Amino acid sequence: MKIITTPMCEEIVKLAGVSDYIVNKFPDEEDGDLAILLSESKVEMDSLPIKLNTPSQIFESIKKVSQITSNELSDVDVLAFFEDYELCKKYLNSDFEYDVDVKVYSEFLKDIVNDFGFNIVDEDFDYVIYPDYLKEKVAEHDNLVEIPSHGSISKNPFERVEVRYAILENLI
Repeated sequence: MKIITTPMCEEIVKLAGVSDYIVNKFPDEEDGDLAILLSESKVEMDSLPIKLNTPSQIFESIKKVSQITSNELSDVDVLAFFEDYELCKKYLNSDFEYDVDVKVYSEFLKDIVNDFGFNIVDEDFDYVIYPDYLKEKVAEHDNLVEIPSHGSISKNPFERVEVRYAILENLI
């Protein structure tokens, strides 16, 4: 099977034990059998969409990708990948609930904010959380919180979570 993955998903593909794959930001440019890519991406070939916004999504994505190999990883195997990432470990399978009301711009940020246990509201909010690419479109507010998007942060999903979650932890 010829697997094509995007740069944002390559780390997951490697960790899951896939050794023979091609990286291309545009998988349809390749002649492949399966594309492994972020869930919001669309391609013509068969695909395995994954989400990498939260620690639990990273965990599930590694498990999901490893199932296409002949060497499926156990939960213990996957947990070992989290060892060097403090915030990833802290928020993996956590049930935190913080009494913070936020307005959120972007679906990927809603995943993160929900994982944090913040309340998503449209009015009477404490903070406005938005991705960096919407900076020019966000209405002025005293408590703006800018989160780096995929294009301006590490391609390593664990490092992305660490940076984003550190920003949000400053709100509690």
